[in-house]
Amino acid sequence: MKAAFVLVKCELGRLEAVANALMEIEGVSEVHSVTGEHDLLVKLYAPTYEAFGDLIPDHVQKVEGIRDTTTLLAFRAFKPGA
Repeated sequence: MKAAFVLVKCELGRLEAVANALMEIEGVSEVHSVTGEHDLLVKLYAPTYEAFGDLIPDHVQKVEGIRDTTTLLAFRAFKPGA
């Protein structure tokens, strides 16, 4: 499985509703509220990088209350002792 992270900016007052809606999307494994320019950090998994081309614009970005997104594709995960 391939991993991606999406940084999400929400409309004011919509953070919890957006987070809950994102958690309902197949492929979303975690949603965290964060500080800084963005409101949420979303971790997603898909079988291929190409699958994110459907998952993110067709599902994630269509959640009501999302203002903007930035997508980061993950190439390698590091673990202690590896």
